[in-house]
Amino acid sequence: MSPFLLTRTLDEHAAESALRTDVLEGLRMAQKALPPKWFYDSRGSELFEEITRLPEYYPTRAEREILLARATEIAAASGARTLIELGSGSSEKTRHLIDALPALHAYVPVDVSESALAGAARELLRRHPRLLVHALIADFTSALRLPQTPGPRLVAFLGGTIGNLLPPERQTFLRAVRAMLSPGDALLLGTDLVKEEAVLVAAYDDAQGVTAEFNRNVLHVINRELDADFDPDAFAHVARWNPDEEWIEMRLRAREAQTVKIRGLDLVVPFATGEDVRTEVSAKFRQEGVKSELASAGMELTEWWTDSEGRFALSLAKAS
Repeated sequence: MSPFLLTRTLDEHAAESALRTDVLEGLRMAQKALPPKWFYDSRGSELFEEITRLPEYYPTRAEREILLARATEIAAASGARTLIELGSGSSEKTRHLIDALPALHAYVPVDVSESALAGAARELLRRHPRLLVHALIADFTSALRLPQTPGPRLVAFLGGTIGNLLPPERQTFLRAVRAMLSPGDALLLGTDLVKEEAVLVAAYDDAQGVTAEFNRNVLHVINRELDADFDPDAFAHVARWNPDEEWIEMRLRAREAQTVKIRGLDLVVPFATGEDVRTEVSAKFRQEGVKSELASAGMELTEWWTDSEGRFALSLAKAS
């Protein structure tokens, strides 16, 4: 069996430091905000997996449909011998792609969770015993030191996660991806597409309230990690469509005036009745917009695949 290699490029205290900085800066802003990455402790990850199975939440199903239908085309267009997946998690969807890449030599999953990386590697090596899996414990939004693996390389960023980045952050990220690419390498990008407002809002405000619980989980994380006294039930889950920016905004709205103590930061945060904390932006895209953003980062859109209902897209881009 091929080896499973694990490299830590993320300092073991980096997450704690980043959380402190994000909470301190975000809750001092006029428009309070917290980054969505802090949803994902073990409970948050379980809730998100539950969300992906909800009838209202179409992106996971739509992307899987494309991967199943187009994996052979993606493989032929990329010719990849190395697959690098940013924010790989369980690598569940990527297995369809790995199955279709006949010349694949190495898989490089990148994630902040060591347990997710190890679990995904065990399953992949069971299915593909000759595959080299070199996992990186790293934050994909920071500069990555990639292992030496054969090209062509395919960098995959799936799930529509790019929509969680604000436009300047997207450009910084795409330029960093472009810097990873050598001649013949490619980026496989998942993007959720603009559609009816009712469909979009329902995907982020399901009838069972799972997304609401997921949204409030960020407050549980802050309570636990920074010795805060948030009452999560004192905040309502809000999902709204911003038609000007073409993104969904998730917010936590204070049901009443209150004061929260975050002892780990020696910080007191007042909330007025109805005051919001923005916890996520999820941008939706159009093909021309994706093409333009890729071009601005030095990449050319060469392939565009959607699911049967045109809800979600996978695009392939190469260095221009």
